[in-house]
Amino acid sequence: MAKHSPANERVKRDYFAFLREAKGRDTVTIDRVAQSLAKFEKSTRHKDFKSFRKEQAIAFKKRVGEAVNAKSGERLSKATVQSTLRDLKAFVEWLSREPGYRSHLSYSDAEYFNVKEKDAAIARARREKKVPTLEQVRRVLESMPAETVLERRDLALVAFATITGARVNALASFRLEHVDIERGFVEQDARTVRTKFAKTFRTYFMPVSEGALEIVSDWVRELREDLLRGPVDPLFPATEVGVSEAGIFEPTGLARKGWASTGPVRDVFRKAFEAAGLPYYNPHSFRDMLVRHAMKLDLTPEEMKAWSQNLGHSDVMTTLSSYGPVPTHRQGELIQELGQGKANDEEARIAKIVAETIRRMQEKD
Repeated sequence: MAKHSPANERVKRDYFAFLREAKGRDTVTIDRVAQSLAKFEKSTRHKDFKSFRKEQAIAFKKRVGEAVNAKSGERLSKATVQSTLRDLKAFVEWLSREPGYRSHLSYSDAEYFNVKEKDAAIARARREKKVPTLEQVRRVLESMPAETVLERRDLALVAFATITGARVNALASFRLEHVDIERGFVEQDARTVRTKFAKTFRTYFMPVSEGALEIVSDWVRELREDLLRGPVDPLFPATEVGVSEAGIFEPTGLARKGWASTGPVRDVFRKAFEAAGLPYYNPHSFRDMLVRHAMKLDLTPEEMKAWSQNLGHSDVMTTLSSYGPVPTHRQGELIQELGQGKANDEEARIAKIVAETIRRMQEKD
């Protein structure tokens, strides 16, 4: 059985170039698409794409729907299945327009990769996120050691995420030059910071956790004054690894380079929460935490807009819809209070903010 088709490899290479250069897709997305195509090719025994038939799509759709996760042993989630099928649908749509394939495939062939409406609804369903409270994060910061330079880096990393809500890729790529302690902000410059959608914006340090800013300030001072790191050096350097006298690889200090991936950042958070006796919360959950905190404050529409911009959102509705859903337990409390005839000032404030924001958007239109 052939392990690959030379013709398929050539056209896939063209497709990946199309995604990268014409569609602006990043490497992570293209790698995911490559995996989806590889799964489909395996199911067809690497037949040439020119021999594509709708029956292949139907059979693959059934097979991937019954597939199990190698680690958990459970069936793949509806969202994962839909993502794979969506990749294949887009590929066949593109392929049907390419020279040499037009007479073999039709654009409508791609429709056979659609999932059932019921499965699509399940895939789109919003699951409640695991979000830490500010009290839990304060406990983590208080329990983290700070004896070694690596421990102080890790402590500063968690503290920085607390007062900025920066995304994990940004945390891994910040430089010292991006931080202005005196004026209280970090510049998320997309030219050198791995921001979402390559967006450039300024984030002011949020006054949410006493002591967090001091931790960050001490860390920046240590990097600049004690370690003599310069503006283009990473804010959170990677770990330098050396060989001990016993011939064992071990951490020896801070490297001159930053983290190339987000894995080490997540590891720091995981270890910090576990050491504090708390369940693990990923770095992204800090953004949800900050929005939930904002919703408890008596913010004016303008203040809520500023909070939203601080997280990199152009539209405050993005902040409220993506990060502002009321947690299930709080939902229950609110409904029960309504049943008892109690007014809820917090929800009234939120409703006022949303209404005022919508009104202003309509006035602009």
